[in-house]
Amino acid sequence: MKRIPLRPVPAQTLSVVLSGQNCQIAVYQKSTGLYLDLELDNAPIVTTVLCHDRVRLVRSAYLGFVGDLAFVDTQGHVDPQHQHLGSRFVLAYLKPLEP
Repeated sequence: MKRIPLRPVPAQTLSVVLSGQNCQIAVYQKSTGLYLDLELDNAPIVTTVLCHDRVRLVRSAYLGFVGDLAFVDTQGHVDPQHQHLGSRFVLAYLKPLEP
């Protein structure tokens, strides 16, 4: 599991290389929860995915992304909120064979 650094702000984008993949990740808070967009080499893989604690965000290999992403609440089992990104709520990259 690799931690992807996030800041405790309502909206952010970042670029990161994950298993050799050039990824662009957008994380943003709406009134209904925290959402994530993932692009691979500027092509959308998943968009407007509602983030929950310990629930994989990509889930389908046919989308072309190797591995998966998930938020983890380090202090319990609450869905992520922007105020605690990078501390309580961690965005993790899971390699293909990780549980």
